[in-house]
Formats: sequence, C-alpha cells, structure tokens
Amino acid sequence: MSDVQIGLTGMGILLLLIALRLPIGIALIAVSFGGIWYLMDWSVAWGALGVIPYQFATNWVLSSVPMFLLLGFVCYHAQLTQGLFRAAQVWLAGVPGGLAISGILGCAGFASVCGSSVACSAAMGKIAVPEMMRQRYDAGLATGTVAVGGTVGALIPPSIIMILYGIIAQTSVTQLFLGGVTVGLLTVLGYILVIVIRVKLNPSLAPRSDEKIPMDEKLRALKPVWPILLVMVGIFAGLFSGLFTPTEAGAVGAFLACGVALLNRSLTWERFRNAILETLLTTAGLMVIAVGASLLTRFLALSGAGNYVSSLIIDTDASFVWIMFGVVVLYLVLGLFLEPIGCMLLTLPIVLPIIDATGMSLVWFGVLLTKLLEIGMITPPIGMNVFVIKGVVGNLISTTGIFKGILWFLMADLLMLPLLIAFPDIILVLPRIAG
Repeated sequence: MSDVQIGLTGMGILLLLIALRLPIGIALIAVSFGGIWYLMDWSVAWGALGVIPYQFATNWVLSSVPMFLLLGFVCYHAQLTQGLFRAAQVWLAGVPGGLAISGILGCAGFASVCGSSVACSAAMGKIAVPEMMRQRYDAGLATGTVAVGGTVGALIPPSIIMILYGIIAQTSVTQLFLGGVTVGLLTVLGYILVIVIRVKLNPSLAPRSDEKIPMDEKLRALKPVWPILLVMVGIFAGLFSGLFTPTEAGAVGAFLACGVALLNRSLTWERFRNAILETLLTTAGLMVIAVGASLLTRFLALSGAGNYVSSLIIDTDASFVWIMFGVVVLYLVLGLFLEPIGCMLLTLPIVLPIIDATGMSLVWFGVLLTKLLEIGMITPPIGMNVFVIKGVVGNLISTTGIFKGILWFLMADLLMLPLLIAFPDIILVLPRIAG
C-alpha cells in the first residue's frame, strides 16, 4: 500500500469513528498517531505526540481563546446582557414581531463580547423565549429566532472560530474580525427582514402590543445597557485602533467584564467560580480537538494524501464557481453531523491549498467558512443551537417544532452565500479600509 493510500485509508477510518460517535478529538489523535506509526515507526509516532501538541499549544495567539471565553462566561453569569433585550423590547414595542427582533438584537449585542454561538443562544433563550411566550408569540417563531440569533455569536467579533482559523491559515485575526463585522450585521438584517415579512403575512404569529410606552420609560430602559456597552466599546476601540492586539484584547475584555460586573454588583464569588470552571472545561475540549487536528495535518503531510486530494481537484481545471460550489456543499453536508470547530480543523489541511490556488483572499474565505459552519449549528439532525434552546424551553415545543421554526431563517442564510461568493468586497471592504 502506497503512502497516499495509507493517508486516504486513515481519513476513511477517521470518518467512520466520527460516525460511530467517538469524540472527534480522540478520533483525530488516535488515527493520526496510528497513521504516523504505520508510515514511519513507533518512536516517530511518540515523538510527534510529544512535540506537535506542545508546538501548537505554545502559539501566543491561542492564549486569547480562554480569555475571550472567560469574557463571555463572566458576562453571561453576571447577567450583563439582560439589559440588551429589555431595552430593545421597550423601543420596538410597536413594531411587528418586535419581541422577536429584540431577541435577534440581543443576540447580536451578546455576540460582541461572547464569540460562542451556543453560549449566545443559551443566554438569550433564557431571557427572550419566556417573554415572547408570555406575549402569545408562536412557539416556533420564538424558539427559532433565538436559535438562529445565536449563530451571530461566531460572526461578530470576538470569534473563537476565526481565532483558530487565523492560527492555522496564518492570516491576520484582526482582518478576520473586521470582515466578520459586515457579515454579522448583514445576517442580523436578514433575520429581521424574515421576522417582519413572516409577521406581515401572518399577524397571529406575533400579536402586536397596543401599549404606548412613554419616552422617559424608553430612556430609563437604556440605563441597564451601560455595562455591556462599556465592555464592547473598550474591546473594539482598543482592538481596531491598534492599542492592543487580538491576543491582548481577550485579556483586556475579561478584565473589563469583571470590573464592570463588580461595579454593577452582579458578580458574586459563586458566579465568578462558575465562569472560571466553564472556561477551563471549554478550553480543554477545544485544545484536545485542535491538537488532534495538528497531528492530522502532520499525518496527511507525511502520507502526501492532503496534497494528492488538493492537486486532484486543482488539476481538473474546474472554474472558481464550481470549486466554491463543491466547498459550500462539503461544509453544508458536514455541518449536518459535525460541530463547527471539529469540522473546520478536520477539513482545512485539504481545503486551504485549494482556496490558495484560486488566488482568493484567505481572509475572505475564513469569514465565509465561519458563516458556513454556523449554518450547521441550526441544521438537523445535530443542530447544536436547536438542542440548546430545547434544553431551555423543555416541553414547551418539540425539537422538530424548533427546526421548523428556523426554516425561513435558514433560507435567508442560504440566499446570502451566493452574494458573499459573487461579491467578495462585502467581506473585504472593512479589512481594506483598515489596511
């Protein structure tokens, strides 16, 4: 058996193990270790297992991941994000589907300090869904809105997915963040249009309140927004002005969040301990997957399988449109079964050389990839955001009902993909302005 055949066989075994529900990090490490052992020898495999994880873990940019996670978990446990939804709720009281739109805007605001799709859905789900149900909103619309709103968490910076992509693709994380801003805002706008159109077509989905809210009450509703607003301004102003790097931004943001939460008297020792614990557990899980992906990259390089598959596609002289069609279909299909970070790290060793050969910007592709991966968070049967919302609402609605509730939003996402591919400047305009 040739080295390339060994590499391809290893990939087949890896996909089988993932299909059998073996944790993706363990599957990546096991197949990569076994493949290197088979190609080289026992000592080389053990050497790779000792050196490669260390080399990956000591990447300085990677230190921002636990800091951004801590930032998000502190904001979540200290309830700094609740004011976002309440303020939007008051200001949009007379708008068709106003509560649902408030949920989307609340998710967007939380996304700017979180970076996690699941955390975003969980936080807003506990706040927005009960309020929408109290106002007699359709359960599918209420739960579907928050499930899809969570996907903005990985698009609007900071984004854990973009940080990991930037490390692997060796491209600027700041540029990725800037590109994500535009796509994140367009996604929010698309979701709001879906809500307005649906409610216009079927007003019974979201009964409109006739209550007239005085201006002084609207202004008072803005007061609880200051904690999260201060954290957002601190992170973005420092990051995009060059005052500190994306790596430092995570630590600054976590410090700001703790300080603001203490000033707001909403951060108890118990809440802080829970934020630290969840940060450690999430970071450990991400690191296992990332280390496994680094080992897989080395295995594919040694076997030549990665270059073989990439060259096979490039040598077909397929047009850019067909290459991108294949890439989009690949990630949409994998998104049905794999969580986003594992899906990205599993495929990048093969996909990146193909994108590089097309001459397209790796910043553009990183943002597009993030959008593709987040679509996977709301598609059956694995759609993680849907199951998060199901855990929040309990027996209020079935899992199938939530999936039905996201269908219109999913169509809006799928319509956006051709625009992002046909007009790359949608993503690249802010990175180019920033230089």
